[in-house]
Amino acid sequence: MTLIKPFRALRPAPGRAAEILAPPYDVLSSAEARERVNGKPWSFLHVSKAEIDLDPAIDPYDRAVYAKAAANLQHMIAAGVLVRDDKPGYYVYRLTWRGHVETGFAAVASVAAYAENRIRKHEYTTLAKEDDRVHQIEAVNAQTGPVMLAYPSAPAIDALLARAATGTAEVDVTADDGVRHELWVIGDEPTTAALTRAIDALPALYIADGHHRSAAAERVAKARGGEGSHRYFLAVLLPQAEMTILDYNRALRDLNGRTPETLLAEIRQRYTVAPSGQSVRPASAGEVGMVLGGRWYRLTLRPEYAARTDPDPVAQLPVTLLARNIIEPIFGVTDPRRDKRIDFVGGGRGLGELERLVSSGTMAVAFALYPTQMRDLMAVADAGAIMPPKSTWFEPKLADGMVSHVLD
Repeated sequence: MTLIKPFRALRPAPGRAAEILAPPYDVLSSAEARERVNGKPWSFLHVSKAEIDLDPAIDPYDRAVYAKAAANLQHMIAAGVLVRDDKPGYYVYRLTWRGHVETGFAAVASVAAYAENRIRKHEYTTLAKEDDRVHQIEAVNAQTGPVMLAYPSAPAIDALLARAATGTAEVDVTADDGVRHELWVIGDEPTTAALTRAIDALPALYIADGHHRSAAAERVAKARGGEGSHRYFLAVLLPQAEMTILDYNRALRDLNGRTPETLLAEIRQRYTVAPSGQSVRPASAGEVGMVLGGRWYRLTLRPEYAARTDPDPVAQLPVTLLARNIIEPIFGVTDPRRDKRIDFVGGGRGLGELERLVSSGTMAVAFALYPTQMRDLMAVADAGAIMPPKSTWFEPKLADGMVSHVLD
């Protein structure tokens, strides 16, 4: 089965990318997106979060939002701000953030391969968010947000991309968040064919970010039936060795009837507890940083409570160890998807955000986690298992508007 194929990207016209590229639709609230587009009439947020152009009281899932997204996309095409390539190709996509470089490429990936688990998932999706992406795809007749896929170690693929990314990039934009986005078109058939063969030879690809986008693409493909471009979904493939997962931290609104002293006493039953004069960034899965009562603590899980001999890869995850040893038994939070007492703080906000939440009284206690590792993500996906919610926070993020996949 062919995992990927080239496509005719809809992308920024020469010199227009800086006006267009935007953060992914799901990392900004509607209010934040409205602020971001001030003075930016061609920002892709007008397509990905079209509610910003309607009454602020509107439901982001209202049909009018999807209709506005379609109208805005067509306006950008008619104005020549977005143009579509004449022939199919792949596109080298390089991200540079805080000195770290990731070089992958944009392609369209097979929905059939996704259904048959050659493209593997590790998260559950929610119906409401799937519905949102289905309605967006159908309204604009395109996939405008790429799924981030990881490929296992493959030096031959890395070498092909390195050769293709020579010379001046067609897009070279540094976004407001400091991420540099570069794009090169791979138009020559020998390189394109070599990339296709090399990816097909891999045992699997792995969804890193974009589970709702891939699930929505599968639903659209089933609904439309037959053959066509809807049998593929927009993706950017990145080498797993270069990808960065940040910590995804936890904060609790109350101490579940405990005082700080009784909480520490209970935690000491399973962890060694050491006060720290500075913020604590864990160095292993069994370590946790905790902010409580205005100070930091380093928690180290006692060996008898670690999951080193458990064959289930989910049991080894930092988020699982924290849940099983603190969040569930002490705070009584057994369903973090629905329990309003727990919140999640992406590592991009830094450890200072945990301090701020606790010192402000918004949260009673916060926990800093060791990041999930790519090898663990792949092991979970290979086992057909599902990670706990909010286990991974990838940085840097791919930009919306760099490439879109039109459904012919």
